[in-house]
Amino acid sequence: MDLREGTLPGLLHIRGAIHADERGSFIEFWRESAFSPQGTRFLQDNVSRSVRGVLRGLHFQAGAHAQGKLVTVLAGSIFDVAVDLRPESPAFRRWEAATLSGCDGQALYLPPGLAHGFQVSSAEAVVLYKCTAEYEPAAERGIRWDDPELGIAWPFRPELVSSRDAALPSLRDWLATEREGEGA
Repeated sequence: MDLREGTLPGLLHIRGAIHADERGSFIEFWRESAFSPQGTRFLQDNVSRSVRGVLRGLHFQAGAHAQGKLVTVLAGSIFDVAVDLRPESPAFRRWEAATLSGCDGQALYLPPGLAHGFQVSSAEAVVLYKCTAEYEPAAERGIRWDDPELGIAWPFRPELVSSRDAALPSLRDWLATEREGEGA
């Protein structure tokens, strides 16, 4: 297993070892001992299936329920994006992307404090997320995928964005709301 740091602090690009023969392939993309120096423990797994052109995100959980996510694609391919929302981070407001495809052994680990989103570039994609915290509806947050302040270079104009994701605030509006909440 190969781990490489991304440009956002704590973001890891992971390439699992692929073992292939005439039967097909086997990929190990996660091993607890590889993450033990970071103290990472996964508590929930999620799987999403989406069709070409779908854009999901940018999602995250706030506060004590913030989630780290290990993201890989089981089938198809996606353009996967992480946005640093940690005000203390030197990479605050920056984003990083990677193309993840089924059976290529690649994954991304996003530490807590990063928003996550992806766009499906194949006919269909099945995405697996391993999360370091359980889902808590009251902690669910998001920012707009097309926020000009972020300037994310999505591969193409999305064909389908949920009404919930389309209604997410800009980063500037979310930050203002969070600051108001701290002063209350």
